[in-house]
Amino acid sequence: MRLLFVTSTRVGDAVLSSGILDHLIGASPGCRVTVACGPAAAPLFAATPGLERIVVLEKMVLSLHWLALWATCVGTVWDVIVDLRNAPLTLLLATRRRYRIRRSREAVHRVIKMAEVVGLAENPPAPRLWTSEAHRSAAAHLVKEGPPVLAIGPTANWIAKTWPADCFARLAERLTGPAGILPGGRVALFGRADERPSAVRLIDAIPAERRIDLIGRLDLIEVFACLERCAFYVGNDSGLMHLAAAAGIPTLGLFGPSPEAMYAPWGPLADVVRPDTAYEEIFPDGFDPKDTGTLMDGLSVDRVEQAANAFWRRVQETAA
Repeated sequence: MRLLFVTSTRVGDAVLSSGILDHLIGASPGCRVTVACGPAAAPLFAATPGLERIVVLEKMVLSLHWLALWATCVGTVWDVIVDLRNAPLTLLLATRRRYRIRRSREAVHRVIKMAEVVGLAENPPAPRLWTSEAHRSAAAHLVKEGPPVLAIGPTANWIAKTWPADCFARLAERLTGPAGILPGGRVALFGRADERPSAVRLIDAIPAERRIDLIGRLDLIEVFACLERCAFYVGNDSGLMHLAAAAGIPTLGLFGPSPEAMYAPWGPLADVVRPDTAYEEIFPDGFDPKDTGTLMDGLSVDRVEQAANAFWRRVQETAA
């Protein structure tokens, strides 16, 4: 079987879509896979079983990137095309089965919404990413055996969703302190290179002997392999948060001006915390989130610590 899987430019949505890809690969052993996605998300699929090609959709004027995708794929008769971008030109590609996402503003979680495309909304497949031995070896070198690791994702794609760096610093001190959930733990920091300036205060606040500074050092699938070696993740609503949940570690997402009903981390080891103020109050109609500072001020360190402690207890009780 030859499969064309067209997924998101955004990292978070690409991660959330990966469960569908995993389901289709599992249903057709030996299938040959082509993934089309944006450049930011492309590294996520590097170790996909049966991967023939990743088509990187660099955005072009007049949406000419879709013409480039068509030109790349038109010579193949596909067995299955899954288009989660609803691109008109994929309708011109020959295929035996075609699945396309429908546009909707329903407040439905993205995992369920995307699973609906292939008829799996009742039992949506969880996100799944793959690593190679080289990825796992590199992660073992970066996140060495030792005290447990608290992973932190202190950035987001817009500042309004970003909890202040000094709040993350105080939270890390508490969670890895003598009375914390990971006493004596190390702290791993994740983010892109261009996000480093916004995380400098947090980086400096973590004692050097307990700090694993990975900001700007890794591609996404390497980040995923490192997250698999961590004990607990806390971070803003971002692609990193979804990576952590897909890695199967307890993941606490911090929400404010984004709806957790649609974008909460997915899975049994995932939870969210938000201020008392509802999303609709923080993010009224017509509001431009890119023209403001952080809108996460209402989320106190005490509240996040309490949520982390309660979540950790539930995880431990479930594992017992």
